[in-house]
Amino acid sequence: MAEGQLYSEGTKFLTKQDFERLSGFISDHCGIKMPPAKKTLLESRLQKRLRTLGLGSFRDYCDYIFQGPQGASELVLMIDAVTTNKTDFFREPVHFSFLTDSLLPEFMQSRTLGDNKRFMVWSAGCSSGEEPYTLAIVLSEFAVQNPGFQFSILATDISTKVLDKARSGIYEMSQISMIPLSLKQRYFLKSKDREKSQVRVVPGLRSIINFQRLNLMDEQYAIPKASLDVIFCRNVMIYFDRETQNRLLERYCTYLKSGGHIFLGHSETVHGFDLPLTRIASTIYRKTV
Repeated sequence: MAEGQLYSEGTKFLTKQDFERLSGFISDHCGIKMPPAKKTLLESRLQKRLRTLGLGSFRDYCDYIFQGPQGASELVLMIDAVTTNKTDFFREPVHFSFLTDSLLPEFMQSRTLGDNKRFMVWSAGCSSGEEPYTLAIVLSEFAVQNPGFQFSILATDISTKVLDKARSGIYEMSQISMIPLSLKQRYFLKSKDREKSQVRVVPGLRSIINFQRLNLMDEQYAIPKASLDVIFCRNVMIYFDRETQNRLLERYCTYLKSGGHIFLGHSETVHGFDLPLTRIASTIYRKTV
């Protein structure tokens, strides 16, 4: 059967040509690698969008995105569908221990009398919110023990879907099973509906975090240069090729203060890149200039 006949019969197979159109856009727009081996994955993740829009083929879908007036709004929904979002509370706990035991005391010691500067943290690729809420818990606990300590947390992601979930602060009870009981009682509320095994982050903690949509591939971010003490960007760069990783890390360095730190995922590294970063511990780097 000729390729064009697939579409005339209304079947929904992703052809090589349409895969290249879509994967090329995803790579250019989001930096996410989409090699031919992921063709089936992309096809399966976009099937729901075809059904929702009532489209009979991926060619129709490509035309809808790239030629129709509604393309811009659909592009956001497509990115929501294809991005992978997997995270947990207190994931890679050594990072939060390093914050509490080393960085935060060092920050407090560096302040002068009457200095009200804030500890500025960015959770880049925050997904459904577990990472920034963990940061908010850790920093809030430190603030209790250290009067005068102030902080701000920016949490960003390209997916509007996961940002909506993050803002709601609603999670399954099983998702907070690893959190100590005292912290659960202080920072989470059980659902009043007994049939729902859910919790919600307390309003005071939700209000601390500034959730925003941000595309890491943008040339500039709406963040003041050299303003951040810490950037958490964990298990995000694994989806990018080496060239994109290098550009992204260079960009991160412009937003970090001198002496600021960046935390990467356990399978990520800056090895091989010419960057003003020094390795402090596994997956933890300090900006040197």
